[in-house]
Amino acid sequence: MDGSPSLCRVYAMAHALHRMHRDLCAGAPGLCARMSSVDGKELLRYVRAVSFNGSAGTPVVFNENGDAPGRYDIFQYQIRNGSAPEYRLIGRWTNQLHLNVRAMRWAGGGAAVPVSVCSLPCGVGERKKRVKGVACCWHCERCEGYHYQASELSCELCPYEQRPNRTRTGCQPIPIVRLDWHSPWAALPVLLSVLGIVATTLVMAAFLRHNDTPIVRASGREMSYVLLTGIFLCYAATFPMIAAPGVAVCACRRVLLGLGMCFSYAALLTKTNRIHRIFQQGRKSVAAPRFISPASQLAITFSLISVQLLGVLVWFALDPPHTVVDFGEQRTQDPEAARGVLKCDISDLSLICSLGYSILLMVTCTVYAIKTRGVPETFNEAKPIGFTMYTTCIVWLAFIPIFFGTAQSAERMYIQTTTLTVSLSLSASVSLGMLYMPKVYIILLHPERNVPKRKRSFKAIVTAAAMSGKLTHPGADRPNGEAKTELYESVETNPAPSTKTTYISYSNHAI
Repeated sequence: MDGSPSLCRVYAMAHALHRMHRDLCAGAPGLCARMSSVDGKELLRYVRAVSFNGSAGTPVVFNENGDAPGRYDIFQYQIRNGSAPEYRLIGRWTNQLHLNVRAMRWAGGGAAVPVSVCSLPCGVGERKKRVKGVACCWHCERCEGYHYQASELSCELCPYEQRPNRTRTGCQPIPIVRLDWHSPWAALPVLLSVLGIVATTLVMAAFLRHNDTPIVRASGREMSYVLLTGIFLCYAATFPMIAAPGVAVCACRRVLLGLGMCFSYAALLTKTNRIHRIFQQGRKSVAAPRFISPASQLAITFSLISVQLLGVLVWFALDPPHTVVDFGEQRTQDPEAARGVLKCDISDLSLICSLGYSILLMVTCTVYAIKTRGVPETFNEAKPIGFTMYTTCIVWLAFIPIFFGTAQSAERMYIQTTTLTVSLSLSASVSLGMLYMPKVYIILLHPERNVPKRKRSFKAIVTAAAMSGKLTHPGADRPNGEAKTELYESVETNPAPSTKTTYISYSNHAI
């Protein structure tokens, strides 16, 4: 019996009265006296106890409230391939659930039953962020950046010198790197340095072998060797800059960082200053200026160099050389790419101070080169020195923005070291190429031009200097420096008598 609810109630009432009549009347036909005095509560007790099978074979029962249990058909709206969407029967409820799980379909058309939970367990390296007001529900948040999973509910920051491991369940030391010989950043500086050292050694060997020849003497032998030493030191500074940092290497870096440039530009400054003083004196007096002898020139040069050495000694005393590991220089957003940089403890300020004195010498030398640019070529090498200084200034003007403009780059160590060493090598190469290669060319390939020149008295040079100033404008109208040629002839043929004459050797290269 699976009819309407009203019909079910009628049948239930009939069964209840039948059982009550059987119990109260003991099987007697008709309405007995016991049943005539029955109240509704007693009848309700029999109604609640009714239990029988309906016409469909399903049981008919009533609960404590006298209500029949519900019977429900369960449908699911499904879309199957090749058929129109429809509701399909997947189970029933008759006092308990009878569900055909295999007939069910879920999102995406799959038959797998989804997990029915509020929140899934968090993965490795994730913390639980609880939902306010719901104790058993949470959101999973991954520990980001340099944080690791310290507990089920929290992420904590790793120590400064460490980074999270791959699972973010703990911390591990950050790898330490340095610029090594196999790095591509070291290839160009090392190549330039090796070639420069070989070339400088060959030039110095050629000068030593032909030490007494006119062209070497006219170049100022003592100052030439000082300048070549400075060029050699500029090239040699590359090696401690790339070598593995240590106390000895850091000490060498401090010494060589500005010493090579100091040697070079102190020598060039002394030479240009000497030329400038000679021709300035020539416009005022026929007496030779003081401190133009080789010994005086060496004394001036080494006094300038001593300032640099004194500064380095003070630096050593105030801050002894040592190494540091800089974890901030390559501390990238991605912890996997983070590296600690092993380097010497040389700050940008210390670097500026170390190079600043040499750059000051360079700028001063450039100023003197500009002042002596109009001196007659026959008496000096001011013009090659001028070209050298102009080119060197350009090199270092390019160095400054590149070096300090990359201070925030992750590749700072590599870029700055390469830029500094290449700039040192280039400035040394400019000096070597412009000042010495033409002389070596004559010494080795054209020895017939390496012949002694006649000595000129200082008075002759004074006269030349004075007349050169006077003839500057008229000489410009004569082709090929004709005014200078006449000037020199007049100096030779009309020397003024003097009881004491100072003679100065000259050639086409130096005074």
